Amino acid sequence: MELNLASWFVDRNVEQGRGERTALMSASGPTTYAELARLVNRCGNLLRELGVDAQDRMLLVLGDSVEFVALWYGAQKIGAVTAEAYTFLQPKDYAYYLEYTDAAVVVADRTTEAAIRQVAGERQVLLVDQTFQEGLAGVSDELEPAPTTKDDVCLWKFTTGSTGRPKGAVHPVHSPVLSHEWYARDVLGIREDDVVLPVPKLFFGYARDLTALYPFGVGGAGIVFPERTTPERIFELIAEHRPTILVNVPTMMAQMIDSIRRGRCQAPDMSCLRVCTSAGEALPRELHDRWLDTFGVEVLDGIGSCELYHIYISNRPGRARPGSTGELVPGYEAEVGENGELLVTGDTAALLYWGDEEKTRATFEGDTVHTGDLFERHDDGFFWYRGRVDDLIKVGGIWVAPAEIEHCLVGHPDVVECAVVGAAHNGLTIPRAYVVVRQPVEEQALQDFVRERLSPHKYPREVVFVDDLPKTPSGKLDRKALLA
Repeated sequence: MELNLASWFVDRNVEQGRGERTALMSASGPTTYAELARLVNRCGNLLRELGVDAQDRMLLVLGDSVEFVALWYGAQKIGAVTAEAYTFLQPKDYAYYLEYTDAAVVVADRTTEAAIRQVAGERQVLLVDQTFQEGLAGVSDELEPAPTTKDDVCLWKFTTGSTGRPKGAVHPVHSPVLSHEWYARDVLGIREDDVVLPVPKLFFGYARDLTALYPFGVGGAGIVFPERTTPERIFELIAEHRPTILVNVPTMMAQMIDSIRRGRCQAPDMSCLRVCTSAGEALPRELHDRWLDTFGVEVLDGIGSCELYHIYISNRPGRARPGSTGELVPGYEAEVGENGELLVTGDTAALLYWGDEEKTRATFEGDTVHTGDLFERHDDGFFWYRGRVDDLIKVGGIWVAPAEIEHCLVGHPDVVECAVVGAAHNGLTIPRAYVVVRQPVEEQALQDFVRERLSPHKYPREVVFVDDLPKTPSGKLDRKALLA
């Protein structure tokens, strides 16, 4: 059976009489589904003119915009394969992505053009600027979808690269469609009147899917903005567009709270928000509670991965449990192995890591994925995150999960965020905490705070105060940078 993502998520809205509904909101105004469908067709035709064929890769390296979304769907409509990269990388990083994907075309904007052209060689570079927009007007807005099926490869999702070079998890067409049904509809209850505002940028699949796929599945709308995300900008966009769903990450949640408590920002009326999602990294209970105290907006923490396409464990509206990652999303099965590692089975599992047979064999067993995440599953079905298999620290012969210490530390009123890693000290491994504080606090006070709440061997032997913590482009803590 034929299944094309552009037809399913975009054209279907026009066919079902929703053509005049808003699909995207941006600084240039609303874009309706009918307008987006025509723009998608023009982009697809343009890509074909550039020689992009079915199953060719297109690498998107541009800021969030209507054009980003239209080009993504344009590639999908002609049966090409999409992949995205962060817009603030070094030329050497883009060289890796270009070689790894062997992209037939790379799409850039004025922010990324110079870095891309340094390493593109003979590869085609499509520049999205005023000239692009003018030229697109002369391209046909009629395009028949490629006869793709549910099993055809349609996109790559890149791992974060926090433990090595990013790898592309290769997904077929049915992955986003199933995830839309299982997570967006069955868990979030996404609906036609929803407007979604993303904190992460669209290169991060968590944000792109929740902004430009899942709302489209029901005729809702997403908000796109090219600027870097700051608490101030998010508050402005909430006031301007009145979204109903805020797609967030714990790091920005902490920054938004801190900006209010320090008086740097004044929170807008946030009554428009019916829910805030959180993913990308574990959400500590203490941060969850501070968010509720500050903004009063329900938070649905969850966990997903490139390997399983999107979120597979999540809290539910009306029964979110602070500190827990939630319950299994419908469609998935899970078991906790003897070492505490979570194994998840579902039809959205990636086919493979591109070009890495060894890692593919270690991670995938058919539709079962070895996640590398440590969890406890309680009898009531709720899952509790305990860290990463490869983050564990052996202290005095006992394994310690850094996440447990981190979650404890952020409960201190003066701690904004923190990270714990293993550090060598006199030939032994000790827990070292890197801490961002709201106001000066003594190292001993933080150590005592942990001692009083956790087992004695788990307290950080060293506390390093820093202005900020290194992050990956998707907003996750970059432990590799702290260990360097």
